[in-house]
Amino acid sequence: RQLFGHGHFYDEQWRSIQLLWQGKRVLLIEKTGFGKSLCFQFPATQFPGLTVVFSPLIALMRDQVRALAARGIPAGFVNCEQSPEENRQTIQEALKGKLKILYIAPERQENQEWMEATRRMKLSMVVVDEAHCISVWGHDFRPAFRRIVSLVNLLPADMPVLATTATATKRVEEDIARQIGGELTLIRGNLMRENFRLYVVKTSSEDEKMCWLAENLGDMPGHGIIYTGTRANTEIYSRWLVSRGIQAVNYSAALDGETRKEVEKGLMGNRWKCIVSTNALGMGIDKPDIRFIIHTQIPVSPVHYYQEIGRAGRDGKPTLIILFYNAKENKEGIPEDNTLPLAFIDGGRPKEKKYHKAVECLKQEPLGERQLMMKLNMKQTPVRVIIADLMEQGIIREARYGKNKKYEYIYNAPPLNTTFFGDLREKKRKDLEAMTGYVHTSQPRMKYLCEFLGDQVQQRYCNCDNSGLAKIVTDPSAPTIRALKDFTENYFPVIKAPRNKSNLADGVASSFYGFSNVGSIIHRCKYENGGDFPDYLLRLTLRAFRKQYGDTMFDIILYVPPTESGTLVKHFAEKLGRVLGITVSHKLIKKRITSPQKIFGNSWLKKENVKDAFDLEPGLDVTGKSILLVDDIIDSGATIKEIGILLTCRGAALIGPLAIAKTVGGDVTTER
Repeated sequence: RQLFGHGHFYDEQWRSIQLLWQGKRVLLIEKTGFGKSLCFQFPATQFPGLTVVFSPLIALMRDQVRALAARGIPAGFVNCEQSPEENRQTIQEALKGKLKILYIAPERQENQEWMEATRRMKLSMVVVDEAHCISVWGHDFRPAFRRIVSLVNLLPADMPVLATTATATKRVEEDIARQIGGELTLIRGNLMRENFRLYVVKTSSEDEKMCWLAENLGDMPGHGIIYTGTRANTEIYSRWLVSRGIQAVNYSAALDGETRKEVEKGLMGNRWKCIVSTNALGMGIDKPDIRFIIHTQIPVSPVHYYQEIGRAGRDGKPTLIILFYNAKENKEGIPEDNTLPLAFIDGGRPKEKKYHKAVECLKQEPLGERQLMMKLNMKQTPVRVIIADLMEQGIIREARYGKNKKYEYIYNAPPLNTTFFGDLREKKRKDLEAMTGYVHTSQPRMKYLCEFLGDQVQQRYCNCDNSGLAKIVTDPSAPTIRALKDFTENYFPVIKAPRNKSNLADGVASSFYGFSNVGSIIHRCKYENGGDFPDYLLRLTLRAFRKQYGDTMFDIILYVPPTESGTLVKHFAEKLGRVLGITVSHKLIKKRITSPQKIFGNSWLKKENVKDAFDLEPGLDVTGKSILLVDDIIDSGATIKEIGILLTCRGAALIGPLAIAKTVGGDVTTER
């Protein structure tokens, strides 16, 4: 009551705390909003030393440290949002005994300073939040969590350890217990959320989803979150809703840290009717009154879905939960809304040949993480998965080379066992089948979710469209359909410019590559001998230009020299120049041959591919000029950035990018 303002504990909370005081290891599985954090925060205030909380949720760290400070409990966090100096200061405070609770991102265990500091900290308890991340069978496995297991296994047997999660199937529960080891006590609560009102809305197109939201969102009580499957869709949906007079903003891991903080702050203050987000938003944000959560894209499993809807209605008041599902089948006979999660599943784990290549590379020489990324032509996350799996199988180990950490092959290591990879892929496909089963089930929806998670709740259900609530159907009005058509034809994605090294301005594309028929038209012209880009793309790009740049006066049009599109971009730039009355110059050239950017799997290789590849022929003076820089497709933006640096160094005052399409490739939802 004195520290946290509560008059009592729930039975499961008190049982957890008693076990921790006895030096036990506890796995606590309880629904979101139950109060799992109190189970470690309160005993942490009574232990003599430091409690370390491993959490992947930066927003949770910020919120809980702020709340603890308000209660006079000294706490801090170490993560990538802080500067190295701020993290170093926090660690020093922990070493001096000035903190009771220290939150740390699991990835920080890669940091040598942290590893050395842990040996000198007076630890009283270790907490693993979001413990499902430990298990490869979990819905959000993270390789860095394996390091936590290694640390826990080094702790004294009587050191209290608490692992918490809201979402663990029996298989994940058993895997967590096996990895944490010791005499682990399981406490599993009731996952039923009686205040939820669950609906599934079946549609035949994305347009139906967008129209229904435009017509009904304004009448919903309170504020909420709309989850989409891609970063591009967060932008498309939010702008559509704003165009219909609904206050909305988009959020994803693609935003910079300051923007994410600003949106999170706006969520807490109910600044918008809704936030349209990938699953990056909501984890760890302590907001009890989220009144609705709507999914425009089916998640990959019931576990994901339960976790994401669990962010709403934590105050116990009635809360609306809606899942849209487009069951229309594509040419392969797959429901449209299953194609994206299937792509995540099939691409979620690296191909076996990448594992073999990693082993061969490490047999040749020890390599760091970035070196492996370059050798394997892969992004950071899948490379970390490969490293974790190879270490797990005893094929490679981590070693120190001066200040650098590298991975080296273990002589006479066992051969790579790939059987597990197929098993995991098959398990995830079955999870998606179970999620599709949720869409089509005739039983109460909450019962379906709880039973999938291993929670056998014996009670009467009346909180979904299968158990007493009226079904929701889509029937958009003609004016809304016309408004959506107008929006689609006039929606132009922004190309964000870097804020350093060049005078690049924010640019614009006429469409996302996969949002309309623009992508298929470009593909036909570039790869199927379809001839010059048609006038339809010219008219669309001109509308995008006028919307983005308005009355901006450009002196010159330059176009990106081709890699494989021949004269397509040149001819397109010439057409633009004739319509706009701007001189087109052909003097932006390549000094060397480059490869198509699409073949590279990470930003480092994309940058290397175009670094110092461009130049201006003699006779073109861009000093003080405003330049319109034209390309057909913008992907990572590395090419535009490189040319922007070149033109800035030659004196250009403004460089405005203009593209026919912006890609959404590699646009996944798994990053937090």
